[in-house]
Amino acid sequence: MSHLASDPVALAALGTGFTFLCTALGAAVVFFVRRELSPKLGLGFLGFASGVMMAASVWSLLIPAIEMAEEQGKTGWVPALGGFVLGGAFLFLLDRLLPHLHLGAREPEGPKSSFKRTTMLVFAVTLHNVPEGMAVGLAFALAATGEPGALTAAFALALGMGLQNFPEGAAISLPLHREGLGRGKAFFYGAASGFVEPVAGLIGVLLASTVSGIMPWMLAFAAGAMIYVVVEELIPQSQEGEHGHAGTLGAMAGFALMMVLDVALG
Repeated sequence: MSHLASDPVALAALGTGFTFLCTALGAAVVFFVRRELSPKLGLGFLGFASGVMMAASVWSLLIPAIEMAEEQGKTGWVPALGGFVLGGAFLFLLDRLLPHLHLGAREPEGPKSSFKRTTMLVFAVTLHNVPEGMAVGLAFALAATGEPGALTAAFALALGMGLQNFPEGAAISLPLHREGLGRGKAFFYGAASGFVEPVAGLIGVLLASTVSGIMPWMLAFAAGAMIYVVVEELIPQSQEGEHGHAGTLGAMAGFALMMVLDVALG
């Protein structure tokens, strides 16, 4: 266990593997639920995910980025701001370059493509799983450096992300089944949408471990990418229709839960 605690790649694989498993378990709901999620519940889940991601961006990523930069003798806000802007710009480019279709939308976004609707639905979820995976992976990589409290904080982040990944997996497998896919294929695509998290997490960790002093930038990068997803996708979608209050309450609950998890455990 002591060797594992000092191995950033192994820890990142463990943390992102857990969040991927939560997505797969959520996607498996398609085998047991015959009806679509109610609109109010769906909006509440979207709001919950946005709240978790906002709180994680502050307590699990930006604050540690500032503190780590200051420990390195640098001006704390410089890498925090620089990484944050770069993370948002990276997701902006992905949003423009990758054809994708958001749940409930009629028209796809990004460049014109001959991809099927089901493929573009998976792409949409995959887009915002990239920063989530990177965030969890980097949090565990930070824990491997021996930073006080970083390991429990990383577990808290993985738990928070896992909790919001479960309904996310269901939110993609159920609509795919409604689109005409069999339950097995709908589960596969729903689970596969979360596979990008271990990939993104490991890439982030390998980059952070090979370039000296880049960890504060990488933490802030993940925060900027997550905030972009929250503002661009999750919050607007959570306010659609007649049940906008469900999205708002979900966001408040998600933010409060992630804040408590991080502060109490970290």
